[in-house]
Amino acid sequence: MKRRIYTDTSVIGGCLDEEFSEGSIALFDGFRSGSALIVLSSLTLAELEGAPAKVQEIIKSVPTNYIDYIEFTQDASELAEVYLSEGVVTKKSRVDAQHIATATVNRVDVLVSWNFKHIVNLERIHGYNSVNLRHGYPLLEIRTPIEVLRYED
Repeated sequence: MKRRIYTDTSVIGGCLDEEFSEGSIALFDGFRSGSALIVLSSLTLAELEGAPAKVQEIIKSVPTNYIDYIEFTQDASELAEVYLSEGVVTKKSRVDAQHIATATVNRVDVLVSWNFKHIVNLERIHGYNSVNLRHGYPLLEIRTPIEVLRYED
C-alpha cells in the first residue's frame, strides 16, 4: 500500500527555494514515480490558485493517478476550531490548523511541511495529537520532506 502524504504549499514552493529544494524535489520525484501518493486538499489548491506558473507546474508534473484530492469538511473545520480554542496555535494560524485537521480527518499517513513555527514543531505536534486522541482521531505524523524520503541501503 502506498503512503498517502499530505503536502502543504510550503513543500510545493520549496521545490523552487534554495534552502528547501533538495528535500522537496526528492519528495516530488517519489510522487512522480508513484512510490507514494500526494494528498492535496481543497485548502492547498485554493492557496495555489494565485501562485506563479512555475509553482503550479510542480503539481501538474505528478500523474493524476498518484494524486489523492480531499476536501476541507465540516468535521475538519470543527477539529481545527478545537486546536484554536485549546491554544495549540492562535487564531492567526487558523489555516495551519485547518490543514492539520483536514489531514487528520482524512487519516493520511503523514503530513509534510517546511512550516517550523506552526506545523513541524514538537510542542505543536504534541498539542495537535493530544486534541486528536481526545476527539477519537489517530495520531498524525508531521514531518519535513527529508524525514519521509525512502533511502536505499
